[in-house]
Amino acid sequence: MRVVFMGTPDFAATVLEELAQHHEVAGVFTRPDAIRGRGSKLVASPVKACAERFGIPTFTPTSFSDQEAFSSLAELNPECICVAAYGLLLPKRVLELPPYGCLNVHPSLLPRWRGAAPVERAILHGDEETGVCIMRMEESLDTGPFCVCRTTLVSDLSATELSDELANLGAQSLLTALIHVEAGKASWTNQDESKVRYAEKIGKHELDVSPDDYAMTAVRKVQASGPAHAARCVIADRPVSLLKIQKVSGDDPAVRGLHDLNPGEVRYVQKRLFLGAAVGVIEVLSLRPDGKHDMDAKAFAAGIHGIKNENLTWSAPHAS
Repeated sequence: MRVVFMGTPDFAATVLEELAQHHEVAGVFTRPDAIRGRGSKLVASPVKACAERFGIPTFTPTSFSDQEAFSSLAELNPECICVAAYGLLLPKRVLELPPYGCLNVHPSLLPRWRGAAPVERAILHGDEETGVCIMRMEESLDTGPFCVCRTTLVSDLSATELSDELANLGAQSLLTALIHVEAGKASWTNQDESKVRYAEKIGKHELDVSPDDYAMTAVRKVQASGPAHAARCVIADRPVSLLKIQKVSGDDPAVRGLHDLNPGEVRYVQKRLFLGAAVGVIEVLSLRPDGKHDMDAKAFAAGIHGIKNENLTWSAPHAS
């Protein structure tokens, strides 16, 4: 099938790479190059970089409201438009352009987690499973029926790891959907509006970790964090990004030495770093101090004078 692909981040690039090996991708639409990293240089999106490897023409309009962007798309004469995490709303005339419609690879079990951050919201709300739906796009946000749905366990995967797994699952699901759509055998399931949940964007400080959090809440914040949204706190006056933590279980031998650990207190026991939470105890496994590289808790503790004293504290960044 002759398709046009639209997407931007790594998730979408994984889908494009698989799609380009099975179908004729006439063109790729992605977000414009953006300034990333400390060098303040313009960097192409992962999708653009992938398209260039395959020699696929790439377009970077900021909207489809102007005739030039729409004409560029129409001239490609796509039979189907495939979309994955594009970041740009498609107007009615784009949705109606291809004869087989527009298919979206959405990383959630619709209608749960419509919107911008479905992977992070699934983790933050403690969902045991999530998945991918191949949805027929409408003008409203993520409201269309889906023809393929695949599930996977969330487990203890980080947002990045889970997104990677869903991207691979989504790529295979899209190929299946295209076969069914082209053959006229796609079976569409309408979304149950009574089960809708919206996945709002992650707020700037939403994943900051605080002594007011329950231990499991803190674990989920760190699990949902990533390069764009770090899980931040301050330990012994040192601002850090938490990379991996765990809730201390009741049968952990170290718990015997933590019975009096209050929220906001730090304890270093048996070369393990613990933080007192509102309910429960957090163990820090790895972290990144500001201006330094990733390290485990033991290496971090080695740089703190008096780490074995019981008067050290930790806090949320805004409380420091």
